[in-house]
Amino acid sequence: MSMLKVLAAVLVGAASAHGAAATRPAAKVWLKEDDAPADYRYQGEYEGTVGRQKWGAQVVALGDGRFKAVLLAGGLPGAGHDGKTRREIPGQLAGAKAVFDAEGWTLNIADGKLAGKTDAGEEIAMNRVVRTSPTLGAKPPPGAIVLFDGTNLNEWKPGAKMDDRGLLAVGAFTKQDFTDFTLHLEFILPFMPASGSQGRANSGVYIQNRYEIQILDSFGLVPSSGDCGAIYRQVAPAVNMCLPPLQWQTYDIDFTAPRWQDGRKIANARVTVRHNGVVIHDNREIATKTGAGKPEAPEPGPIQLQNHGNPVFFRNVWIVPK
Repeated sequence: MSMLKVLAAVLVGAASAHGAAATRPAAKVWLKEDDAPADYRYQGEYEGTVGRQKWGAQVVALGDGRFKAVLLAGGLPGAGHDGKTRREIPGQLAGAKAVFDAEGWTLNIADGKLAGKTDAGEEIAMNRVVRTSPTLGAKPPPGAIVLFDGTNLNEWKPGAKMDDRGLLAVGAFTKQDFTDFTLHLEFILPFMPASGSQGRANSGVYIQNRYEIQILDSFGLVPSSGDCGAIYRQVAPAVNMCLPPLQWQTYDIDFTAPRWQDGRKIANARVTVRHNGVVIHDNREIATKTGAGKPEAPEPGPIQLQNHGNPVFFRNVWIVPK
């Protein structure tokens, strides 16, 4: 068995080894497009028109041939969506296509094309698109510390794991501690169509092991403080820029640590986060530690790539201390 399959089995097993979850079968997980079921061919993003207006669509696979199509007025998130107008339509596989029907809106998807009609008879015509982050593959600038480039684990504490693709697994802590910095990393979410909520490709970037920027398969959702890109349980991202699973995504994080005087905090931490190139937090204040983070303190802390039991993987991780 390859290291990739071993890591996936261990991580998913860990997620189902707590409480009632231990009595349920392990969630089905796919790590490669070539291995994914038929549902994967239909999920994803589409751009085109409804009538004469620009719209986008995000088609979310829900397992067992079920889908949810989210139609977005103005275009896709970060590419024209007005942030308000959305219509959700359930669907399912039907032979070689996926069909959707609700409240007079009908859609079908086949061969990378989404077509249909609204309840008013307007034509819907969209094509599948695959967006990539403008910072994907960004090279470390002068002064950067390369934390992971797929060749070794030298910058990570014992226990960090690299799979046979040269990708970094969750559950890794940097050896070095950091105060203020710019961090770049790239991550890929597993395809877990039958899973939901916090059990669907969950991980996180813990800054100083205190403040979590959530990683989750939140594709197609209205963003909340528990979703991908959130300052966990504190602030929702301004835009849900989560791409579909099995597509590489980026976080570019500028962090300023709290300021302390005589052991008393006099200024909160602040963070700017770009998710797939789009600003989702702009110099946002972080009032206190998040979730399971360590208590705030004047000392610097490591970067943790959280193991929440799901096989999320990372590459091209570098940091520029300030």
